[in-house]
Formats: sequence, structure tokens, C-alpha cells
Amino acid sequence: MDTGARTIVVEGLRYVYRGGTVALDGVDLAVGTGLFGLLGPNGAGKSTLMKACCTLLVPTAGRVSVLGHDTVRERRAVRAVLGYLPQEFGAWRLHRVEEVVDALALLSGLSDGARRRARVAAVLESVGLDQVADRKVKALSGGMTRRLGVAQALVHEPRVLIVDEPTVGLDPEERVRFRQLMASLGQERTIVLSTHIVADLGPGCHDVALIDRGRVVFRGSPAELAESARGRVFEIDLSPGSEDRLGADVEIVARQPHGASLRVRGVSASGELPAGAAPVAEPTLEEGYLVFMARRGRVEAALAEDA
Repeated sequence: MDTGARTIVVEGLRYVYRGGTVALDGVDLAVGTGLFGLLGPNGAGKSTLMKACCTLLVPTAGRVSVLGHDTVRERRAVRAVLGYLPQEFGAWRLHRVEEVVDALALLSGLSDGARRRARVAAVLESVGLDQVADRKVKALSGGMTRRLGVAQALVHEPRVLIVDEPTVGLDPEERVRFRQLMASLGQERTIVLSTHIVADLGPGCHDVALIDRGRVVFRGSPAELAESARGRVFEIDLSPGSEDRLGADVEIVARQPHGASLRVRGVSASGELPAGAAPVAEPTLEEGYLVFMARRGRVEAALAEDA
């Protein structure tokens, strides 16, 4: 990231919910142009951080700025340059797609009718909904509904887009389409994509942070996170039913038949591979995340993404 072109700057951010639950505990983060991935298990503090960036929460301590505007003192200026797709976007079910985006464009300040209609048509085309503009929201698939959420977030042409857990509930094909859309949109603006599903980031993401228990515990490229698992990811051929011998610090990633045996792919939190195991030359990003969390004693949280 070019630190001279920082779009979002988070400094010493802390947020404590009523009752004393600490959701964020001193987060420092700077994000530039492109698709930025915010990874972490459910409950790690991702959504709280997103809401603070979107002016929806006042921090207990610290500050956030978006394109130089403070999210507490300059809320209106932040909202003018920022689009937000929350984790749940399911309202407006009885309205047509075009009506929804038009109404939200009007609320965003696009008062000129001709200009607004042109912008609504353009944004629906950009997210692949132009052919269903007259369809009611209740008739859309889950993937189309998420794309409608992106359209409403983009209609006022923001320079920053924040997307929270975008593929929850989508089938695999719709998830692929959504990743492709995010990669395309990230070429000309800043997109912060918060997720506990590592595969959601896709090839368009070149910068990630991992948050756990309210703190940033990793910051770097997807390749660096995957590389951190080198030497800890392995494959081994086992007879069916003998997986228990792998040891308590091993988590199984995949299983597939291999002749009369079962080929098992797994990760070792300690770095000690089982006898007879062969290290994998190129760990995946998902395996990098799993190893990182396993080394923190948080493997259950990491595995929950596949549940």
C-alpha cells in the first residue's frame, strides 16, 4: 500500500459495548486504494470496526478518518464519499429493483431527476441487474439481493465502499460472481471487505489484515499469510479409520480417496509433521489462515468458516 495515498486511517480505536464487552482494543490500520480484506472469526470485532468507519458508532477511544474526514466530527462529509453494504440487506421486498436504487439515490442527494435516472441505470448495469430492474426485490435470488445492496451503496459514486460479510447464505456460484464483481469495482476505488470466509477475498485482493479478539494480529499480503503456513501443511496416505493417529495438534483440511487408502491434507499447529507425511510445497491462503489461528489456539474459530 502507498502510505501517501491512505484512504482510511484507524488510530488507537477502542470500543466497549454497554455491559463491558470489549469489541475493539487498540486497533491501528491504514487502507489505500484497491480491494482490502479484513479477515477474522465471527465475534472478532470486524463488524464493529466497519460500523465505526461508517459513522454508525462513536468510538470509546481513538479515531477513524475517511479521506481525511473524521467519522465523528464530520459525519456528513464521510457519508458523502462512502458506500456501505451491511451484513443484512433485505428491506424493500415489495418494491421493484429500480425503485429501491432510485429512492436511495434521492436520499443520497441526487435530486435532479434526469441525472438520477441515468445514474440508477448505470449502476444497475455495473452490478448485472439491468435486466431485472422491473423485478420486485422479493423475487430476487440471494446473489441478486447482495448485488442490489452493492448498487445502493454505489449509486452516489462513493470513493470508498465497505462491505460486511457479503456472501453469507449464498450458494457457491453466486459467491464466485460476487468475488468477480468486487475485484472489478476495486480497480478504481477503495473497498474494505470484511469476512470470516477466506475464499471470499478472491484474486483481486492484495492486502489483508486479520483481526482476532478486537486486535489486529496480522497485516500483509495474501501471499505472505499463505507463506506463513509453509512447513506446517502436509499430505499423508492413511488407511480408512486411522486418522486419530495424526495427533492432537493436527487439523484435517481435506480428505479424498486414493486407491485403497485415504489421502488426507492437514495442518500442524506445532510444525511437527506426522510420521510419513509429505510437506505441501504451496499452501493456500485458507491454510495460511487456519495455521495462523491454530497457532493462536483459535483453530475452532477458523474452522467455523466451513461450517
